[in-house]
Amino acid sequence: MTAFTHIDEAGNARMVDVSDKAVTAREATAAGTLSMSPACFDAVVAHTVKKGDVLGVAQVGGIMGAKRTSELIPLCHIVPLTHCQVVFSLQPESHTIEARCTTRCSGQTGVEMEALTGVSTALLTLYDMCKALDKRMVIKDIHLVEKSGGRSGHFTFTEGGADHA
Repeated sequence: MTAFTHIDEAGNARMVDVSDKAVTAREATAAGTLSMSPACFDAVVAHTVKKGDVLGVAQVGGIMGAKRTSELIPLCHIVPLTHCQVVFSLQPESHTIEARCTTRCSGQTGVEMEALTGVSTALLTLYDMCKALDKRMVIKDIHLVEKSGGRSGHFTFTEGGADHA
């Protein structure tokens, strides 16, 4: 197992020094889902949720979350995003909404945390806007789907690809 990069030799927390890393194009996509009751799902689809354009507001919320990642996650670098997109996929058979957030930058550190924060914020925004209709909604399966760029190279999530006991 490799050493944690955010802990120094004495066990103290630290921000990783990326000053010697090359500036490269970096991209990451994260995904997660929100499951809800059939009635709540139908209200989202029909645009009848009283708080307004649920998906539009959640899309903006996800982008805002990605942009503010370094303010929310200790020891994250401030990353100048060059692209952030949040898209939703409605899955009527399971009454779920999948959110995907893709982030990009040209920099010395990756944008995985920005993509994960963006998708999390988008799903939390959906929850907030729909909670009057369904308090039993479940946010689940938030994960990194893919990342590219940087020293560690390309990563693609595969089901069962690692043991997560």
